[in-house]
Order: sequence, then structure tokens, then C-alpha cells
Amino acid sequence: MKENAKSDDALTRVVEQLEEDIVFGRLRPRERLVEEDLVGRFGVKRHVVRQALIQLEQVGIVIRQRGKGARVCEFTPTEVAQLYAVRELLESEAARMIPLPAEKGLIRALTAIHKSHGKAVAAGELRAIYRSNIRYHEILFEACGNPYLVEAIGQLAMKANLIRFYVGRDPSMFAGSRDEHGEIIEALKAGDREKLVKICVDHLRPSPKAYIEAYRALFGEG
Repeated sequence: MKENAKSDDALTRVVEQLEEDIVFGRLRPRERLVEEDLVGRFGVKRHVVRQALIQLEQVGIVIRQRGKGARVCEFTPTEVAQLYAVRELLESEAARMIPLPAEKGLIRALTAIHKSHGKAVAAGELRAIYRSNIRYHEILFEACGNPYLVEAIGQLAMKANLIRFYVGRDPSMFAGSRDEHGEIIEALKAGDREKLVKICVDHLRPSPKAYIEAYRALFGEG
């Protein structure tokens, strides 16, 4: 039992660290992920590294190919546009389904995580920014009441994290995102459906544009 718990802890640690390395741009699109190197880096057994890569493949930020190993996923400009088009459809629909004016419990939960996110932005703490941003959107869209829609939004958001944070380390982008989180809370309080949907859609748009520009500068393609 203890051995299994240690293995699970090691797996979680490797998955989270690789995830953050990828979304923060420490590991770049197309970069190879060599199992032997990762075993040495993390001090874990090969099967833990292999399972971590499988999990990251399942969420769409790592690609594994027989005979070629694993590498960091990349999104072409066309794929980014397609991904964000679907995200806009799903997230705007979820925003339309959230009961308004929002319940006090939802406002309290969002306000608390908004404050944590704001402190992280002010301090430039990437890990805290990343994790608190994820949690904010989980809480927001869970309020739509459709678990299947929430699941679909979460799956695409995970893929998009590579896009958003790879290019989103500009403090002004983080600050803009923080401010929009506050505007969403105000729209929820006021029961302003039109404003809520608009902010949720506008919130998505800076990242794909910045990623496409960075992609073309890096690879000269697309």
C-alpha cells in the first residue's frame, strides 16, 4: 500500500512538473521528451515517466509515436483557430446557462479565487497564476449545471493552456485576464447576461492571436 502511494505521489509530481514546463514554455513545441533523461531528472522509475507521458498525451499537450518517442505538442495556426472557435461556442453557451443573478455561494467562491489570482499576478508567481486561473474557470462553468458541457470545456481548456501560457507570460496579459475575471463577477452579481457572455468570449481572444504570431516567428510556418 505504501509503495503504491509513493508511486502515485511520484506520478502526480512528474505530471504536474512536466505540465508546467510545457505550458510555461520551458519545454517548447516539438521538443523531444526522452524517457531516460526524465528518469534521471525526477529520480523515478521508467514506468512512472511512461505513465506521466501517457496522461499528458491524454490531455493533449504531449504526442507519443511508436519508434519516435514523445514530444511536446504543437498547434498550427489553423488548429489554434479551430480550437478557439469551439471554445467560444461552448463557453458562451455555458455562460448563457448560468442562473442569474448568481447565487451568493458562487459569488463568494469566485471572489476568493479572484483575490488569490490577483495576488499571484501582482507577485509574478507563474505557478499560482496558472493553478488559480484554472480553478476560477472550473468554478464559473460548473455553475451552468450541465456536467457534460463542463467536461468538454475542461478538456479543451487543458489543450489551450499550452497556447495561453506559452505566449501569455507578458504581465499586461495576466493583468488583463485578472481584470476580466473581476468584470465577470460584476456581471454575475448584476444579472447582466449579455455582458457576461460578451466578457467570456472576449476573454478568449488575445491568446490565440499572440500564439499564432509567436508560432510564425519561431517556425516561419502557417
